[in-house]
Amino acid sequence: MTAELVRGQNHPLPGTRLEIRISAGQPIVAGATLGDEQGRVRGVEWVAHPGSPTLPGLEVSKQAAADHRLAVDPDAVPDTVHRVSVLLSLPIGVGGPVSFRALAAPFVAVTGLDGAEVASYTITDLDAESAVVALELYRRQGAWKVRAVGQGYAGGLAEMLTDQGLPGARELAGTINEAVAQGLARSVAAPPPRPADDARVRTASQGQATPQSGQGQPAPAAPHPQGGDAPTGGPVNYTHPSRQTTAPPPSPPTAPPARPGQAAQPVAGDATGWSMEERLYNQVWGMFEDLARTTAAYRSAVDFADSRMEQELDKVLADPRSRVGGAGDTARDAARAKHGDLVGQARATLDRDLAQLAAEAEVVEPALPAAYAAWSSPVWQAYRAPMEIPMALRLGDLHLPERIDLRIPMLVRLPLERGLWIDSGKALTNSFTDSAELRRLAMDTAVMHAARLLAAYPAGEFTVHVIDAAGSAAGPLAPLVASGVLAEPPASGAAGVSAVLGKLTQRVDLVQMAIRGGAPDALPPDLDTAEQLLIVNDFPHGFDDRAVTQLRYLADEGPAVGVHLMMVADREDAAEYGPLLDPLWRALLRLTPVPDDHLADPWVGHAWTYEPPTVPLGSEVLRQVLDRVAAARRNGGR
Repeated sequence: MTAELVRGQNHPLPGTRLEIRISAGQPIVAGATLGDEQGRVRGVEWVAHPGSPTLPGLEVSKQAAADHRLAVDPDAVPDTVHRVSVLLSLPIGVGGPVSFRALAAPFVAVTGLDGAEVASYTITDLDAESAVVALELYRRQGAWKVRAVGQGYAGGLAEMLTDQGLPGARELAGTINEAVAQGLARSVAAPPPRPADDARVRTASQGQATPQSGQGQPAPAAPHPQGGDAPTGGPVNYTHPSRQTTAPPPSPPTAPPARPGQAAQPVAGDATGWSMEERLYNQVWGMFEDLARTTAAYRSAVDFADSRMEQELDKVLADPRSRVGGAGDTARDAARAKHGDLVGQARATLDRDLAQLAAEAEVVEPALPAAYAAWSSPVWQAYRAPMEIPMALRLGDLHLPERIDLRIPMLVRLPLERGLWIDSGKALTNSFTDSAELRRLAMDTAVMHAARLLAAYPAGEFTVHVIDAAGSAAGPLAPLVASGVLAEPPASGAAGVSAVLGKLTQRVDLVQMAIRGGAPDALPPDLDTAEQLLIVNDFPHGFDDRAVTQLRYLADEGPAVGVHLMMVADREDAAEYGPLLDPLWRALLRLTPVPDDHLADPWVGHAWTYEPPTVPLGSEVLRQVLDRVAAARRNGGR
């Protein structure tokens, strides 16, 4: 049974490896310090923080996040350590809250390897503090206990570390804040936050996701229940709590009651939202977040098991008496057996969570609307031009190596906030050694993305232009050309490149001037007000310096006024421009025409494998959809 602590209360701990789970509602920094018998921190080497996350028996998060998992192995902590203090602080200089009064009360739980909670503590009554000692684990007469502390510091991390007797506390606090700020700057933004009463109730074994600010990233987000009972392990709970709002959105579908001893079954639309489309969008992101977190927990457990076994084997080797002979063999066998048990427990928890997510994916995938659906979905057979722009668009799938058949749709919000770069570089050729074949696949991928964008927008509200300077993409472009959905034939040669870039650059200038002048109705009557997409194949062929400058301008300024860029290019082909083009590549979201594990998730440290979209072999779905898009344009949207 979980002990719900109040400030100052303590509780005994088991002598096994533990996890400390933290949920704060917004990104915070989590760290820990090691203290001697008097509670003093002897030096910076006794502080675990994002810039130095691992100490003997202790590992903390590498980045600020709304949820954290800290791993503690009491048996591996040095004998000179008598106290482990868990510290929380707010990131400095990143535009977030400056005190804990702006956050929900942070929730901290100490759990075992199986996810079962040993003790929990909700840190209440915080006000102007920007740093707090949440818990302390302390050694007493050979056993470990946890105490709820909740001591806040208005002076932030520096004051807190100084109070623990750390020499050079302010310098270390500055180093930590700088490392966190740099890490957040490298991170892609999180998806739009879901409502605070999100209906998806996750288990402690997977971690509770919390809303993040920003949008568009594969990042964790879903609230942890604050001030109430935290989940205590077990399967994913697909049931829904009662809504308390006075004007609730339509209720999502709920799972049928489970039979005794059985988990509730997943249902499509199992998330909050004002429409089924929004509920499915939130559900897909929830699945992504759950897969990220349960995999992170498993990898962390394996890392700690490896570290613990190495330490135990080192102890055997350090003692000449046990290095050889029966005693040494027994100690080595015991270390390996303990390692196997820890990894086995972690794998069992991971397999349970993966099985539940796979079951959810099986019911969600068939329910996805066209903009979210794979090309193999039957929904495309009944496609009709929409009346409204959808929330998001599917660009492919994502998976992790722990279970490659569990694919999560990669959804990005519309309208696009960044251009796309389909990388045709030779570095991707694992099984494709033919560079020409890779370029063809890259262009096929670009055409599929363009077709999906055309199908997602109402008739006449999305225009596609193509630059194919060398005319090398005639085959892949055939579906777009034959259906008549392009604004004009693909531009070729230097003159064609210049004409298209000049027209789109002028459009960006005119719209920007109209917006800045507060006169959006003053645009020329012949200006195409639809969203614009420019596909550029085989860059930089056919581009002079002026054209390159215009392309960079479109990548930087275009998305804000409805002009989007899709590059199909090998970066090495443009190496002669050197660092001049670095801002261009950084401005674009890199995708690949073959599976590639290049999408980094800095929040949990994963490298996700991206799977590009594919059309089933022999299927005519792409041509049929483009024909219907063209027909809807001719018939005024019908």
